[in-house]
Amino acid sequence: MRIQHDPGIDDPRVIALLEAHLRALAPTAPAESRHALDLDGLRRPEIAFWTAWEGEALLGCGALQALGAGHGEIKSMRTADAHLRRGVAARLLAHIVEEARRRGYARLSLETGSMAYFEPARRLYAAAGFVPCPPFGRYREDPNSVFMTLDLRAPATAAAAATPAS
Repeated sequence: MRIQHDPGIDDPRVIALLEAHLRALAPTAPAESRHALDLDGLRRPEIAFWTAWEGEALLGCGALQALGAGHGEIKSMRTADAHLRRGVAARLLAHIVEEARRRGYARLSLETGSMAYFEPARRLYAAAGFVPCPPFGRYREDPNSVFMTLDLRAPATAAAAATPAS
């Protein structure tokens, strides 16, 4: 698996994955409770975007948003349906966590859904050391959202350390 920085987001395969991501999220919560970034949002300068590949096959994607004051947010994590349960999300997550550490961030946070659909994501984040937290940045309390954070000054968890970031 190769993870590459993908600032242009111009590859039709990437666009199709991101569009599928937004379509899959649409029925999970009301519009005001969905916080995934669209293509224009992912192209903003404070966003770093990566894709994971195996040969020519797109496996998944993920992004890191700079929030300022040593704080980053994970955005738009998605594994292509054909590659679920192969460790793609864990590898992308480890890569993003390592990049946040490299940037000197003290904290990395995320928002995900509270519904059963998002349970696998919540388990992945918890296994990497993320813990529940109050809303951060521009978020507000929302029964459709779960907020999690990782203290990057703490030693890496065994689960996160065991997942190589390539």
